Amino acid sequence: MDYRAAKKFILDKLSTELSDKLMYHGIHHTMDVLKMASEICEKEGVKGRELTLVKTAALFHDSGFIKDKHAGHEAEGCILVRRHLPGYGYSEEDIEVICGMIMATKIPQSPNNHLEEIICDADLDYLGRQDFYKIGNSLFEELQAYQILQDEQSWNRLQVNFLSAHKFYTTTNQEIREPVKLRYLQDLKELVATYA
Repeated sequence: MDYRAAKKFILDKLSTELSDKLMYHGIHHTMDVLKMASEICEKEGVKGRELTLVKTAALFHDSGFIKDKHAGHEAEGCILVRRHLPGYGYSEEDIEVICGMIMATKIPQSPNNHLEEIICDADLDYLGRQDFYKIGNSLFEELQAYQILQDEQSWNRLQVNFLSAHKFYTTTNQEIREPVKLRYLQDLKELVATYA
């Protein structure tokens, strides 16, 4: 597996082919998920080949956005993985593990194993971090740009529903991120309660 070459390939592709309207799902999000996936792996004791597979999945998990559509971007990402990763020495088995991780991030998340739980938690790690509002705002702007959402009240209602339904899967994120996320949820519930 030539992880470095695969990383260079996908980062070059994302930096040249992603739409400017992707204020949230840009290359910065991919890099954040890669960083958080690596940190969670370290805390959860995932090493070696499995670590490389998680990092590869993090790099490709939103690559389907180069098709410039939100619906079905996970499946598009798996098409890219199947097309390009064999050329970097990834086996069929590796590719199935990576696609399993990518598909697990589809909302609502549905991880079936520890590696899929890690990528799901890395993808939504910001829900329990200090930059929650800043990152959330970039997603709101993106959803407005794609005419998926219109106004801030709709966005805040959506966030309450999303945070209420969301769960962290790894012990690491349950301990570190969940308490912070619950504080944000409480704040947003109080805000939404003021709407007419």
